[in-house]
Formats: sequence, structure tokens, C-alpha cells
Amino acid sequence: MIPAVLLLLLLLLPESLQKDKDFYTFKVVNIRGKLVSLEKYRGSVSLAVNVASQCGYTDGHYKALQQLQRDLGSSHFNVLAFPCNQFGHQEPDGDREIESFIRRNYSVTFPMFSKIAVSGTGANAAFKYLIDSSGKEADWNFWKYLIGTDGQVVDAWGPTVTVEEIRPKINELVRKLILKKKEEL
Repeated sequence: MIPAVLLLLLLLLPESLQKDKDFYTFKVVNIRGKLVSLEKYRGSVSLAVNVASQCGYTDGHYKALQQLQRDLGSSHFNVLAFPCNQFGHQEPDGDREIESFIRRNYSVTFPMFSKIAVSGTGANAAFKYLIDSSGKEADWNFWKYLIGTDGQVVDAWGPTVTVEEIRPKINELVRKLILKKKEEL
């Protein structure tokens, strides 16, 4: 009885007393099974993407995402890839096979995480945050969520919007970050 009362009191606390959540406050499992705090990406611009190995968008997106990562570098920007099998069952393999596929075919260097659900009732908590913050829920593979240095969602795009189309917005955020860091020196 007492634990239920305490839980109820916690739920009734004003939002101002509850811990503020943003994307970087979540923990996720990487593709090798290790728990990782997304806090390590705070201060950088991130692009969270639900990926799939057997989708019609796979080749173009993986190539463009890797090029973007290469061009912008991991000190200011990271693609954060989350394999998902929810849409068309186009990511059927396990994490080990997914990692082997993307390294072999695309030489991916950006962070990859364990396969998750990104929408619906079973969605991963970090993706629930992305959906709630952007008002846009993934309904297919290769949804892209742009996250600012503070962990807030800047924008989101579906798979028909190419990485090249959103690159100017990402470049602008990274440029602002670099200028801010130079001013602080």
C-alpha cells in the first residue's frame, strides 16, 4: 500500500520538480550489446535514424549517411543508427549479422545500436521521446530525427526526403556549434 501511495505522490509532483528529459538523457544498447548513455553525444549535433538492411532506401541512405559522417566528423556531429524490423520485415537478422553487413557493404563508422522498435506501444523510450517532441512518428525505414546539442529535436523527415536535402540544415547547426566553440576559446 505505501509504495503505491509514494508512486502516486511522485506522479503528482509538478513538472518543474521532475527531471527534465531530452534525447541525451536516455540509455540504449549498442550493436555489440553494451549499455550506452546517449549523454556522451551531448554538445554535438546528432541525426537519429531507424535503419534496415533490406529496404529499397538502404543503399542510398547508408552511402549518404556515411558520407555525411565522414564530411562533418564525430567531434561535432554523429549519425546514430537504430536498426528496426517493424516495417516490411526488412531488418530480419540479429545485431551481429547487421553489423557485419553494414561494415562490409558501406564501411560504416558512425555509432550503431541494437535492433529496436521505433513506433507503437513497444517503441524504445528514446524514440518515444523523438516522436513526442517532433510530432512525427516513423511509419517506414529511414526516418531521420535531427537533434541539437542540447538534446532537443530540431526537425524530422521520412525516408523520401534524402540526406542531401537535409544536409544544409545539419551543416548550419554544425557551423553554429563550431563558431560557438571558437568564441569560448
